[in-house]
Amino acid sequence: MDLIQMTRELAAALQQDQRYLNFAEAHRKNDEDKELNEQMQRIRLIQMSYQHEASSEEPNEQKLEAYEKEFETIYKIIRDNPNMQEFEKAMNEMDALMKYITGILSQAAMGEDPMTCEPHQEHNCGGECSSCGGCH
Repeated sequence: MDLIQMTRELAAALQQDQRYLNFAEAHRKNDEDKELNEQMQRIRLIQMSYQHEASSEEPNEQKLEAYEKEFETIYKIIRDNPNMQEFEKAMNEMDALMKYITGILSQAAMGEDPMTCEPHQEHNCGGECSSCGGCH
C-alpha cells in the first residue's frame, strides 16, 4: 500500500476518535459563542492599540498601563468562558494525541520497532526543539 494513502487513512481514523470529535464540537461552540467572539475581537484591538502606542516615538506610559489592565480584564473573561475552557481541554487532549502519534512515527523513522516503541511525554531539555536530536 502507498505510504501517502496509508497516512490519509490514518487521518480519516483520527477524525473518528472521540478526542477529535470533542475538539471539533468545542471549536464549533466557540465559533457560535457571540459574546466570546466579541471579547476576542476586543482583545485584538487592545493588542493593536498597545503595539501602536508602544512603537510611537514617545510612548505614553499611562496609556500602556491602561491597555495592560484592560487586556488582563478581557483575558480573564475569555479564560473563564465555559466554551473556551472546554475548547482548551479538548485542544490539549488533541495535542497530546498528536504528539504521541508523531512520537511513534519519529521513533520508527529512527529504526525503533513501531509496534513496541513508546514515546516519552516529558522533555529533559526544557521543551526547546530547535537543536533537538530526539526525545529520550
